[in-house]
Amino acid sequence: MNKIATTLLVLIGIAILFLFGLSNQNAKTYTPPPVVSLDKEMSASKHLDSIVLGAGCFWGAEKRYAAIPGVVDAVSGYADGVDVRPIYQDIIKRSNRQNPNNHAEVVKVTFNTTVASLDTILKLYFEEHDPTQLNRQGNDIGTQYRSTILTNSETQIFEANNVLKQYQTLLTKAGYGKITTLVKPLTEFFPAEDYHQDYLVKNPNGYCPDHSTGIRFDPAKSVAKVDNLSLTKGKQILVIESADCPFCEKFKNDVVKDYSGAVPISYRLAQQLNDLQINTPTWATPTVLFLNNGREVFGKQGYMSPAEFYKALELFEKE
Repeated sequence: MNKIATTLLVLIGIAILFLFGLSNQNAKTYTPPPVVSLDKEMSASKHLDSIVLGAGCFWGAEKRYAAIPGVVDAVSGYADGVDVRPIYQDIIKRSNRQNPNNHAEVVKVTFNTTVASLDTILKLYFEEHDPTQLNRQGNDIGTQYRSTILTNSETQIFEANNVLKQYQTLLTKAGYGKITTLVKPLTEFFPAEDYHQDYLVKNPNGYCPDHSTGIRFDPAKSVAKVDNLSLTKGKQILVIESADCPFCEKFKNDVVKDYSGAVPISYRLAQQLNDLQINTPTWATPTVLFLNNGREVFGKQGYMSPAEFYKALELFEKE
């Protein structure tokens, strides 16, 4: 072997030793990343729970549940039906109006249990509709509007029945009948069509349905009876409103804020219309009523634009 060949072999040997040593050094200092199990429950989800609630039309109910602190999602949908397609066109068919197997309009409420308790959600659920009405809420009639609580555990069944019994006691004292709300396990929830989700936000000139009894778990918050004597004298404008109604606020901002007419404007809840002769259904808020000596002359359900309001006012003042 000549000198050149020997020198090359030596150099190759040194290179191999150097690379081997470097590899060894990396092996000693390298620390593999921790293994994350995809099956492991994330800590954020440990505090999430959900319940499915039916209280008539899901538009207003969805908005009210979404406003509860701690609720992370409220989705309108259909549930508790058999042999009926869970789509709006089918559940509203005349043939399904009194079908006990029809789906109910419901809202799936997902909430953080460290912020919102199931007890809080269930109490608001009962307070915000009339659970004594069977297969209806006001003018909405049919099995799709039934009052129902669909649960995911024995614990939820127990809590729902407990809150139901508490509310029955309060309603009975106030002269209401038996609660018709069904409490049963959820089988399957079907989200409603996209146009039903956040419906009240997408339709800013509508109304908020309000079928509540006015009876609250906290007696101090129950709707008080008011003296309507002033509304039975002369011409009056009465606006029926409800809590957390964006259309009521919109009417106040668009119309009432700049109103300077001679006819007084007053506000009442639907449960505070004693001693007045009202013809227009009062379950939609706002509802604007034009009264003469306590008798309705004209009424408009839902949001009223300035143009509509002043046209009605002009005709009312000429009467």
